Amino acid sequence: MTDRVYPAAKPTANGGPAANGVAKPTFPATKAQLYNANRPAYRPRPPRRGHRRSCCCSICLWTTLLIILLLLLAAAAAAVFYVVYRPQRPSFSVSSLQLARFNLTDTAVTSAFNATIIARNRNSDIAFFYDKTSIRILSGGVDIGDGSIAAFAHGKRNVTTLRASIGSSNSPIDAAADTTALKSSVKSRNLPLKIQLDTKVKVKIGKIKTKKVEIRVTCEGIRITIPSGKTASLATTSKAKCKVDPRIKIIKWTF
Repeated sequence: MTDRVYPAAKPTANGGPAANGVAKPTFPATKAQLYNANRPAYRPRPPRRGHRRSCCCSICLWTTLLIILLLLLAAAAAAVFYVVYRPQRPSFSVSSLQLARFNLTDTAVTSAFNATIIARNRNSDIAFFYDKTSIRILSGGVDIGDGSIAAFAHGKRNVTTLRASIGSSNSPIDAAADTTALKSSVKSRNLPLKIQLDTKVKVKIGKIKTKKVEIRVTCEGIRITIPSGKTASLATTSKAKCKVDPRIKIIKWTF
């Protein structure tokens, strides 16, 4: 009898032999098989910001340099102005102060002062032009007399004498004012006084005029005796010191 030869089992489509002579079903190749499953996944790179950052740095650098340059130019202009004009503030002093009468009650005050104030301008190229000036006298923080000085021009290297009548006629005292110190001074019949002048001034430098600026002149260190009769008493003004301060308004605050 002749031996029959049977063909061997066919390999599977994936290259492996059939198990138990039964061929496994074949499937189409996946993308991982086609494009290499071990290849790392693609991740897009974030956009580079180096160019934008370098632009910001350049802008900050040039802005800083520009500010420094402007400050240097302003300082140079100020130095030239100072060397050329040698500006000085006007100065004030109390030449004399007389008190003719004074009376204080719990609610009101009566007073009559005569003041002579000297204004000096030491500048040779700068003139000052003052508006009407309000003047008041305080003692112990309480307003005891008010007056005014007419507008005047303060020329170059000029000394101007200002005279004013200051007083109050049974004027009510501010309810919020503390009159303790004033009443104590009245008992000793010796009043410490402070004079305040408030005005606006325009400055003329050569042919240039500035805008008006508010200033306050404060004179302290004055003492006067309350007169007992009709003879006016003279204040001691030898130790009086006056200072001039510009009053700059920022929004609603005044410095």
